[in-house]
Amino acid sequence: MTEDVPPRPKARAPRGFQDRRADALAAERRILAAVSRVYESYGFEHLDTGAFEYADALGKFLPDADRPNEGVFALQDDDEQWMALRYDLTAPLARFAAENWDSLSKPFRRYAYGPVWRNEKPGPGRYREFLQCDADTVGSDRPEADAEIIAMAVEGYAAAGLPRSAYALRINNRKLLNGLLTAAGVVESGQKLAVLRAVDKLDRLGPQGVVSLLGAGRKDESGAFTKGAGLASAAIDSVLAFVEAGRDTRVATLDRLSEVIGGSAEGDEGLGELARISEALGRMEVGEDQAVFDPSIVRGLEYYTGAVFEADISLQTVGERGESVRFGSIGGGGRYDDLVARFTGQKTPATGFSFGVSRLAAALAAADGQGDRQRGPVVVLALDQALMGDYFAIARELRAAGLPTEVYLGGSGMRAQMKYADRRLSPAAVIVGGDEIAAGTVTIKDLDLGRALAASVADNQAWREGRPGQVTAPRGELVAQVRRIVEAAA
Repeated sequence: MTEDVPPRPKARAPRGFQDRRADALAAERRILAAVSRVYESYGFEHLDTGAFEYADALGKFLPDADRPNEGVFALQDDDEQWMALRYDLTAPLARFAAENWDSLSKPFRRYAYGPVWRNEKPGPGRYREFLQCDADTVGSDRPEADAEIIAMAVEGYAAAGLPRSAYALRINNRKLLNGLLTAAGVVESGQKLAVLRAVDKLDRLGPQGVVSLLGAGRKDESGAFTKGAGLASAAIDSVLAFVEAGRDTRVATLDRLSEVIGGSAEGDEGLGELARISEALGRMEVGEDQAVFDPSIVRGLEYYTGAVFEADISLQTVGERGESVRFGSIGGGGRYDDLVARFTGQKTPATGFSFGVSRLAAALAAADGQGDRQRGPVVVLALDQALMGDYFAIARELRAAGLPTEVYLGGSGMRAQMKYADRRLSPAAVIVGGDEIAAGTVTIKDLDLGRALAASVADNQAWREGRPGQVTAPRGELVAQVRRIVEAAA
């Protein structure tokens, strides 16, 4: 009688979660380092908060059922309080500011980076776990604080390597549309939110689709019906005129918006804030093509109270099945003057911007074909078991000189070891056998040069005899020879 063999689990990653290897991690680290340097150059302090927050601290996602898992990943602690993995880095900042306000220098300027988690449907470049890198100013109600955040975002994208023509950072102010709707008699908050959600879909659905969502509603291709905002036709016309008010320059857009808003008090306040942002951006030499006033930008999150910004990447890439893939938003933010007040009851102005690091890295890699290849270490070949001690001594000497090095620890022969070093994109391989030990020498293979020279050698015998890219040097010159090769590869 045979015992039942337990079934083996299927090796699979959950949808929306990535296994990232060295190349992707290096690209993300490079972006984080570049953007962090920009933030620090503006005097922002680095802050890190924990991965979990109490669910009621996340604002939008309050527990209204047994498990508050709409949009977040939540669990119940042993004290029966619901905790959730942080949805973004802004809500934790609001909690931190409220908890430590008396001891903070104000305005409090901080930047932060780290993973965030969203329990949403994954898609191209859209993951359930991804990196963000934020900068926020808490405690200033000046529109110039918004302008500074925008200028840092523009500078950060340039530092990360994003071409100026590859994205647009678009700016609006929530007060404009709020004022327009109030003037049109739309005062109920749920109806206003439905309008914001309809306008937010302009890029995807086009004007006619937005008209349907502003009115009775819309049925999509699958037959599913989305209830509309229920606006009258005159109000719908006003909203469309508003979202189509963008012009070639920031000043021209403000002039057109002034005509559309029609003198509402809240709308005029928003126009005044955008005018001050425009002036500050000009003085900081942020070009018209870098920061554009676009009335169709409303941002999806509900806590924005004034200026809003969104960066949209225009790089077109091709997916696994040859389909066109557009990554869309790679960052955004805005003013959220009510978020800290949820904890304190006192209105505290705040503004910030968040880089979608993972999506930006994925878009750049996809546009480049494969992204930046991460160079491997120098590889010391293990050709003789009796010389393993010598191999480790060589590796230690090279590492002490600041040259990443590993000893090959597989069981294959020389040809397979060289292939291993090639696959690691190693700059050099160190070859030592009994002859080298006896002669006091080392043989070093410049792998980049070897690949280049091998391409011009058609005959295998000539390649073996010529040993392209390979040199033998005195043992005392090991570090100098390897350093020369590594620095050339870099």
